[in-house]
Amino acid sequence: CSSDLTSESYSWLFKLLADPGDEVLVPRPSYPLFDYLATFESVRPKPYRLEYHKRWEIDLASVESAVTERTRALVIVNPNNPTGSFLKTHERKALLEIAHRHSLAVISDEVFFDYPFDDAAPGRASLLGEASALTFTLSGLSKVAGLPQMKLGWMIVQGPPALKAAALERLELIADTYLSVGTPVQVAAPALLALAVEFQTALRARLNDNLAALRLLLDANPSCELLHVEGGWYATLRVPRVRSEDEWALALLERCGVLVQPGYFYDFESEAYLVLSLMTRPVAFREGVARLLAL
Repeated sequence: CSSDLTSESYSWLFKLLADPGDEVLVPRPSYPLFDYLATFESVRPKPYRLEYHKRWEIDLASVESAVTERTRALVIVNPNNPTGSFLKTHERKALLEIAHRHSLAVISDEVFFDYPFDDAAPGRASLLGEASALTFTLSGLSKVAGLPQMKLGWMIVQGPPALKAAALERLELIADTYLSVGTPVQVAAPALLALAVEFQTALRARLNDNLAALRLLLDANPSCELLHVEGGWYATLRVPRVRSEDEWALALLERCGVLVQPGYFYDFESEAYLVLSLMTRPVAFREGVARLLAL
């Protein structure tokens, strides 16, 4: 099923799966728009925790404890944004067991799945092909082909036959109501996707180069810590709490000409964290990190 973009896919799925006042489980820290996307559909977002112990892990107990009789869906971001942590095989199994036990649909956002780092541990687990629960796997041209302005997202619907058929029938009604995807981008999609391999290869090289440069620069400055990252487009730094995250971000912007995002944008539980884009041109990236470390 195609939509205008992944955010619209969330909107459609919240309409499909939940009544006003129902709940969806969302990861924290993660994508900052979940609260808005759910609230705009009169759905309540309930967070479950990602914990950091030298690497990010889903707190499975917090998922279980967050489920109530009003919970309708479990959202997974794989790899998570901005932590860059992939869903592991044991986490996938445990989350599907929770979903099955509580009759929850599973929404797996895999827009960054094509961007593992060279040293990422094996075992990243997609939800594609999963039929034990009603599952929606999301992606789109924005991340797959680096074309955010082309406005084409999609969801792969899987699950028990009766649930899958009912979901597709209702999604067709929602899609026909909005008619948001234009014909030109749909016609162009096969050619654009064929070119995506070249784009992804070049971007993965830049992401890996910038990550390696960041590690080298941090080796000489142990006051800042790079949190373990496995994929995606971002890196998260734990920085000294000599100033707030806002003060860090504003000082870097106003005094150093360096743009970063404060961790609270993504609902990190404590301070102080900064999120850096690894897509920046390498020379500019290294200079920006050097200015950050000198601040």
